[in-house]
Amino acid sequence: MPSDKTTIQAVHQALEDSKKLERKFKQTVDLVINLKNIDMTAAKNRLDEDIILPHGRGGKVKIAIFASGQLAENAKKHVDLLIKPEEIEELAKDKKGFKKIADNHDFFIAEAPLMPTIGKTLGVILGPRGKMPRPVPPQIDVSGIANNLQKTVKIRSKTSKTFHTTVGKEDMDEKHLAENIDAIIKRIEAKLERGRMNISSIYVKTTMGPSIRII
Repeated sequence: MPSDKTTIQAVHQALEDSKKLERKFKQTVDLVINLKNIDMTAAKNRLDEDIILPHGRGGKVKIAIFASGQLAENAKKHVDLLIKPEEIEELAKDKKGFKKIADNHDFFIAEAPLMPTIGKTLGVILGPRGKMPRPVPPQIDVSGIANNLQKTVKIRSKTSKTFHTTVGKEDMDEKHLAENIDAIIKRIEAKLERGRMNISSIYVKTTMGPSIRII
């Protein structure tokens, strides 16, 4: 586990280097992870983790829900898109349109009884993107789930030894960004067969800026 000082120094340098660049948008701060000595063709070695960042992502994520009845009504103010059961078949016919929906939303939630239908009709689009819905009971209050998702990032390596994730925005406190990074590294190390020994390097960077090595 890197020390706070090491991580904060890397974050500070990444942000300072970024200030030298002209841009007209708020940049994300990203983590690039490179693994080693691990067979990524074996499913057991692939990472697919949802991690709640201690200080959030620094921006809003977009959430969609498949729901009906009271759950749909209660969820409206907590999500960006409501998909009713009767709309699923139509979305399945318009694959190009649903691909845009899948790409424009970070997370999906679904009323548990709808999961088999979603899997058969839209799973081919959601599955490869790592966006299969989180099933929830029809009577649940989704506010807590939605609030946690606003602070969540997905780590998904697939078969590649190199992958990345966002850790926040450039206007966040450096210490908070460093603590978000350390939370991600700790989770990754816990999931790898040989922990730190399976990590070749980790870099932090802004959207437009150069990469600064942490490990």
